[in-house]
Amino acid sequence: MHRPISLTHWGAFAATVEAGRFVAAEPLEGSGADPDMIKALPRRTYATTRIASPHVRAGFLRHGHRAGGDGRGRERMVPVPWETALHLAAGEIARIRDAHGPTALFAGSYGWSSAGRFHHARTQVRRFFGACGGFTDQTTNYSWGAAQVILPYVLGGHEAVSSAATSWRSIAGNTDVLVAFGGLNPKNWNVTSGGSLTHDMARHVEAAVANGMRLIVMSPDASDIPPGVDATHMAPMPGTDTAIMLALAREMVVRGRVDRAFLDRYTEGAERFLASLEGAEDGVAKTLDWAAAVADVPVASLVALSDAIERGRVMLTASWSLQRAVHGEQTYWALVALAAILGQIGLPGGGFTFGYGSMNGVGEDSRKGYIPTLATLGNRAGTAIPVARIADMLEAPGSTIPFNGQMVTLPDTQLIYWAGGNPFHHAQDLFRLERLWARPQTVIVNETHWTPTAQRADIVFPATTSVERNDIGGTSRDPHVVFMPKLIGAVGGARDDHDIFADLAERLGCEDAFTEGRSEMDWLRHLWGQTEARAARDGITAPTFDDLRQMNLWAVPLPETQEVYLAPFRNDPEGAPLKTPSGRIELSSSTLDDLQDPDIFASPTFVPPPKADNGELHLLTPQPAKYLHSQLAETLGGDRPTTLTLHPDEAAARGLEDGATVVVSSPTGQCLATLNISEGCRQGVALMQTGAWYAPRDGVERNGNPNAVTVDRAASPLSQASAAQTCLVTLSLPEG
Repeated sequence: MHRPISLTHWGAFAATVEAGRFVAAEPLEGSGADPDMIKALPRRTYATTRIASPHVRAGFLRHGHRAGGDGRGRERMVPVPWETALHLAAGEIARIRDAHGPTALFAGSYGWSSAGRFHHARTQVRRFFGACGGFTDQTTNYSWGAAQVILPYVLGGHEAVSSAATSWRSIAGNTDVLVAFGGLNPKNWNVTSGGSLTHDMARHVEAAVANGMRLIVMSPDASDIPPGVDATHMAPMPGTDTAIMLALAREMVVRGRVDRAFLDRYTEGAERFLASLEGAEDGVAKTLDWAAAVADVPVASLVALSDAIERGRVMLTASWSLQRAVHGEQTYWALVALAAILGQIGLPGGGFTFGYGSMNGVGEDSRKGYIPTLATLGNRAGTAIPVARIADMLEAPGSTIPFNGQMVTLPDTQLIYWAGGNPFHHAQDLFRLERLWARPQTVIVNETHWTPTAQRADIVFPATTSVERNDIGGTSRDPHVVFMPKLIGAVGGARDDHDIFADLAERLGCEDAFTEGRSEMDWLRHLWGQTEARAARDGITAPTFDDLRQMNLWAVPLPETQEVYLAPFRNDPEGAPLKTPSGRIELSSSTLDDLQDPDIFASPTFVPPPKADNGELHLLTPQPAKYLHSQLAETLGGDRPTTLTLHPDEAAARGLEDGATVVVSSPTGQCLATLNISEGCRQGVALMQTGAWYAPRDGVERNGNPNAVTVDRAASPLSQASAAQTCLVTLSLPEG
């Protein structure tokens, strides 16, 4: 029996379809994909939470936008024919565009709805509104938004976090010590943006350690150490990694380990940075004793860490989560600066790379540029807000915020159209977002399931899942391309996002611009031409589109050489300069200095995290083990609130027992959690994974969504990024 292959963000799978029904999914043999996540796909496809037909909120159906937004999430959703929903939605888009201008139309998406590149909801919604005349867009991201803004000032671009990484083959063959700030948690290796066939990160780490590499993991959570791997563990207080990096940099200077020749040839602003380590900026010398006190770790541990990195080839890495904090930009800048002090940037197995512990595929050998992408149509409105500032936009239209050296005016949003994402998962302070969600005149959502966002819409269109359409999937971090065949017909009355937007575009007079006269298969054939052209430039014979469909899977030939990040720059800094003002790595930035903002620093700077008092704990909210953000929570979630992990001494001090339901409280709100007591969690810290569907009742979020209690505060006026990892909470037992 033929079992077609398809792809999800959590891996490739072989599908079993019987009588037109998707009955089973199995990970490909040897792929390493998480079997629980893959096997849940048929259940998710037919879950009771699937949206079967278009729906309109009862009050909106009777009174239109005049009903107001207070009923969102409270009023009954009424099933309606497609024609009715399309007519209402097109009418609202045209009415608001004509009355308030295109900036009043907010196109929201976070792009994780499908591994397929054509049916990529974020691209489809932006393309649609581009065809319609413009909209308010989102820029940066929740994953590494602070890094995306700071790294261009330091390295001339953000490739170090978005796409580039020294190969694990290079590490296994050359690295003596790898220091992982934020850890290497294996649960994060279940997921790749775009999907992948290989899940080899655990094997890479094991191979490197077996080859003699020493692994040092810096994290408050012992589960950030890959199981079965011999590693040194240090557990600093959250928000203090920058202090440790700066102290290590100074210690290398004191020991005479600083590579002055590297600093002179490859960096700019080194003298100011070196002076700051002695306290020139703030009067505080960045000694090991200082860092030990700040991070609440033994100074002997920092001395041992200094000994470890003083000799041999050293790779430094930091997880994405570390920059999701107040002044999270500084952690990444400090890591680059420490690597520059050691002088091994651009050498095999040395320097720095971001994200080895954050997502599958970082450091895999693969060719870039072989996954086709659908182009958007630009944005004539020219307006975009930082992705994490949605609530600010709704709360204070017309106000301005600083962002990346400019002032951004927040638009007066009258219509939100969300496709392919769940802001009631990604955003912080969800109670605040819900209050402000009532302000726009109209909310329209394309969604597969009745997520908290779909529940809070005026008009809901049922969208297909990836098994109900044809697509091409893959990622530049994996050497495979998958033709994703349509496995089953659309469930219920669902339609593809592209078809929904095409129907709306027809009613709004911009169908030709949006579709360009192409069907789904026409588009896929057209997009595959990008890959064929790239292959031809590389001297590789790619399959034709028809051959790709027949093959189902194409293994792209591996690159001839291992990737070593910044090797071309290292080999020829004049011939391959960075895109910074100096063409070199900027350890101090005159551009940032010229902004003259006291919260924007000219060189890597440590800003202390808030101090926990009166029984407060630092709450860390890592990605879930069995979900993709909030996807699969409806399928694999249990019947109790999300687990909160706590050290035994912290539990005993509060009279809390393992398995108890507790109330997690912060100034923003409260949520429930199920207590898990573990020695692996450092004292002073609570660990609570994200992903639960937001379900408030009587002022308390009941499913255990920690973003109900995280503070909606920007990392800095430079990046305006999410600072979710800077949060203090208290724990208590429920009343009664």
